[in-house]
Amino acid sequence: MAGIISYGAYVPYHRLQRSTVAQALETRAGKGERAVAGFDEDAVTMAVEAARNTMRGQKPEAVTALSFASTSAPYQEKLNAAAIHAALDLKPQVRALDLAGSTRAGLSGLLAALESSRAGSNALVTMADVRLGAPEGAAEISGGDGAAAFLVGTENVIAEVEGVYSETLEHEATWRLPGEKFAKTWEERFGLTQIYEPLLISAAKALAEKCGVNPGDLACVVVDSPNPRAVATLAKAMKLPPEKIGDQFLESIGHTGTAHAGLMLAAALDKAKPGDRIAVLSVSDGVDAVLLKVTDAFAAHTSAKPVRGQVESKRNNLAYARYLKWREILPFERPRRPDPARPAGPPAFRKRRWKFGFVASRCVKCNEPHLPPQVVCSRCGEQEMKEERFADRTAKIATYTLDRLAYTLQPPMVMAMLDFDGGGRVELEVTDCDPESVDIGQELELTFRRFYTADGVHNYFWKARPTR
Repeated sequence: MAGIISYGAYVPYHRLQRSTVAQALETRAGKGERAVAGFDEDAVTMAVEAARNTMRGQKPEAVTALSFASTSAPYQEKLNAAAIHAALDLKPQVRALDLAGSTRAGLSGLLAALESSRAGSNALVTMADVRLGAPEGAAEISGGDGAAAFLVGTENVIAEVEGVYSETLEHEATWRLPGEKFAKTWEERFGLTQIYEPLLISAAKALAEKCGVNPGDLACVVVDSPNPRAVATLAKAMKLPPEKIGDQFLESIGHTGTAHAGLMLAAALDKAKPGDRIAVLSVSDGVDAVLLKVTDAFAAHTSAKPVRGQVESKRNNLAYARYLKWREILPFERPRRPDPARPAGPPAFRKRRWKFGFVASRCVKCNEPHLPPQVVCSRCGEQEMKEERFADRTAKIATYTLDRLAYTLQPPMVMAMLDFDGGGRVELEVTDCDPESVDIGQELELTFRRFYTADGVHNYFWKARPTR
């Protein structure tokens, strides 16, 4: 039986308080906060982080397919999934594809992978979004940034598929043209009463009938809707008690677009036990639904980084003006220095396993590690090296500096010399930290980030962050 083998999610470190927005714009903005991708994050880097959490303890060589769903992909005519593939250092023989165009693409991609995995392949499904909204608009307040990922297949399944159901419906409740920064939305009641509520009720009833289950048989119902009021309508129609509705995370994260159904499913699995049935529904330009049953194998599974822990691990004092600068909504004067050079294609291609996968080298004779990789050992002169991936190792700060002159969108820039467990030293920038709390001996982990964009090319590499 096809199902989920492993899962993971990623919630960014930064939070924007809605009260901060209300104060800046002198308007009402509701309660809670929204998760905000850092200035050095985008949908690809967040998908990488969710996938890394998913692949902990799994065999990368078993992955035969990779998908990436997003409405905010960094590239339009370039395979974004290829960067994720490189960052995870997967084998070359992997089919990769991008899914876009609708927030429904996240769950749709998961269902497509589950169906194709019946042929015996393992697929890694990733979904991530950086949600933008115009200032004073509802989307800015309700949106949030995040990612989720799932490894699916037919062996060692922790949640098996009992049934799926889908409908597609053309409408113009929400849309965005190519090149536009913000989505447009028709009058709210139209989408709620004519689209989302009827579709969700139809899918829930059809899925229950198809699988022969009653609402009382379900341990949790995960409902992803652009309008949260549709969730309450579905619960009333299906006579579901509030405790069976999965956490929406609307006051702590916000709606994360294509990632939201997956992120809520990951949170539901964090609390599941063998035998539980979980229904997942995602509605936008149609509806997708799946019924999962948690297997006995789940008892031996441990989530690398539970969603709730990531929600609580945060820095929630982001200024509204800084958020606008990060998202390039607020124009500002650039530093009076030469613009960064566009990353050159040939050298990036030749060093791609180091640049994307953080694959270094180790001397086969004296065991000396080299970061970045070297051809000749600097310690003994040996010319035979073996490749070794350091991206998933922790390191400790040997020394560091706070640079208040270097240009960064989150000053000051923190640079640290890191010593890895098992040997190896390298200098990296430290992100997602309180600069005043950085100290020698502090444990850090690596994170895949976007350094800058120059002449239409995104420059990706690795940084370090305090262990979350």
